[in-house]
Amino acid sequence: MTELTTKVLITGGTSGLGLAMASALAAAGAAVALTGRSGDKAAAAAAGLPGAIALELDVRDESSIARAVDQAWTRLGGIDMLVNNAGLGMRTVNPQFMTRPLGFWDVPADGFRAVIDTNLTGYFLVAREVTPRMLAAGQGRIVNVSVNESTKTRAGFIPYGPSRAGSDALSRVMAADLKDTGITVNVLLPGGATATGMLPPEAQATGTRFLTADVMGPPIVWLASAQAAGVHDQRIVATEFDQWLAGREDRR
Repeated sequence: MTELTTKVLITGGTSGLGLAMASALAAAGAAVALTGRSGDKAAAAAAGLPGAIALELDVRDESSIARAVDQAWTRLGGIDMLVNNAGLGMRTVNPQFMTRPLGFWDVPADGFRAVIDTNLTGYFLVAREVTPRMLAAGQGRIVNVSVNESTKTRAGFIPYGPSRAGSDALSRVMAADLKDTGITVNVLLPGGATATGMLPPEAQATGTRFLTADVMGPPIVWLASAQAAGVHDQRIVATEFDQWLAGREDRR
């Protein structure tokens, strides 16, 4: 694959899937702006990546989003790809969600709102800020990070499951709205439980085999490449990426 020249804005890039994708993209030559609610954490993460810049961005705050997008656009010289990744997991609502799941009736309303505001409304707000710039430029790519279907309906997964179901529906509507505009919208997910900060320590100590975050590297690099031009409204599972890509090539 040729070296990337893509300019990428990644939300929630300080750890987990976001940092893994930022690392893969930067290693492939992309200019990456990674963001986090903590500017210091973002700076520390970006310091380890070639050519990356760090920005403070709270996806729940419209003024923070506008400021960060403007800075990214100026410092990168545009944004070719937005990766919506920032999210809150079940630990923020129930630290013992893996061993002592809560029924939805026991979930605190504030916790429900916080997860929805980040995982669903946050995707909307950041894309809403970036898309008019992409439309004016005549091109762009949006990748929304998601999860397996089973996670959306699993017992004890209120509000995380509904937040991801909502972001998937949002992605499909975004794709429909942006059809034939030069801007593509796709969904990318790991394909299984992944060892990130969203899992409680006891889950990682059970001996269960979890995916590593770097599973997201190959598909996100491909989605940023010239080979992915025109790929639109697709749901790509990282663990099945090689087969998906081979099937796509066979159909040509």
